[in-house]
Amino acid sequence: MLRYLVAVFALVAASSSHEEVIDRILSSLAKGVSFLEKEHRNINLDGVVGFLILQAELKEAVESWPHTDLISWAQRTSAVALVRRLNQCLSKAVSSLAENDPKYYREFEPLLTWTFWLVPKEWTSTDTSLVYSSTRTTECYDEQLSDKCMTLVLGTWKPNGTPCIVTKSCRDTMTRFGCPHYSLSHQLLYFMIGSMKGCSNMLKGDKRPSRANFTEHSYQKVFCSNMMRSNQEIINNSFMGQTQDIFIENILLCGLAGFSDFYKADWLNYILRLQDQDVGCFGKNERAIFQLIREELSETEQPHTRVKRREKTLQDGCSSHMTGVAVSALGGYLSFYLTEQDITKRPLA
Repeated sequence: MLRYLVAVFALVAASSSHEEVIDRILSSLAKGVSFLEKEHRNINLDGVVGFLILQAELKEAVESWPHTDLISWAQRTSAVALVRRLNQCLSKAVSSLAENDPKYYREFEPLLTWTFWLVPKEWTSTDTSLVYSSTRTTECYDEQLSDKCMTLVLGTWKPNGTPCIVTKSCRDTMTRFGCPHYSLSHQLLYFMIGSMKGCSNMLKGDKRPSRANFTEHSYQKVFCSNMMRSNQEIINNSFMGQTQDIFIENILLCGLAGFSDFYKADWLNYILRLQDQDVGCFGKNERAIFQLIREELSETEQPHTRVKRREKTLQDGCSSHMTGVAVSALGGYLSFYLTEQDITKRPLA
C-alpha cells in the first residue's frame, strides 16, 4: 500500500511539474505572437518561417492534447487561441514578404506554409561516438551556396523548376564532416527540407566506399550529435560572444528532426530568459542577458566565432531571426512535453 501511495504521489508531482512548464511555454508563446502581430510587416523570411514552424507544432499539439483534467483542457484552449491568432497574422506576414523581398520569397515559397513542416511522431537520441575528432574553426560555406543547394531541392531555382535536384557540389558540401556552427546546422536543414519535400535518393551518385551505408537519417544523426556537442561547449563557455542564436537554432532543428535529448529543462530556461518581457521578442538587451547567464554558469570564458547571418534588426532592437527560431524551439518543447504524457510516444531506446 505504501509503495502504491508513493507511486501515486510521484505521478501527481510529475504531472504538476509538466503543467507548470507548459504554462510557462504558452505564456512565452503568447508574448511572441503579440510581437508578430505588431511587426508582421517588418519581420524577415527567416523569422516568418520560425512562426510557421510554431504554427505546425501548435496545430499538431491541439489535435493530440491529452484531455485528462480541467487544467489540461484550459491549456489546450490557450493553444487553440494562439493558432487562431497565428492564422491571421502569418497570412499578412507572408504577403508582406512577397511585396518586400520578392526574389527571396520566390526562392523559398514552399517553406512559407505550415503544412510543409512535419512534427516528429517518435523520438530518438544523439550518439557521442559520432562526434568529430576535430572541427574547422571557420564556416565550410556561405549562405549563398546553402541557398542555391536548397532551391535546387525545392525546385525554385527557376520558374517551374524540377525539384529534388542534388548536384555533386551540393552533395559533397552538405555531407562534409567537420563543419561548425551555421554550416553544420544548415547541413541538417538541407536534409530535413529534402525529406519534407518528399525527395528520395538524395545520396544517389555518392560512390565513396566509406559512406556506402549512409542514409539521409544517418547524416541527420551525425549532424545532431555534433550540434549537441556544440551546444554543450556553448554552455561551458558561458555563452561567450553572440552564441545564443546558434544555440537555440540547434535545439529547434534537432528537436524538429526528432532528437529528444535537445529538450533539456535548463536549456528551456535559458531560452525563456532571452525573451524581452515587454515586447515579446528575443535577441534584445544581449549584453545584460549574457552577463546574467555567465554569472549563473560561473564557467571560463573563451572566444567563439560566429558567421554573419542574413538578419533584420527591428526598430525596437529585436532580432527577427532569433525571435522566429526561439518561438519554434519553444513549440518543439511543447510537443515533447505533451508526448511525454503519452507512453506510446516515449523516446526510442
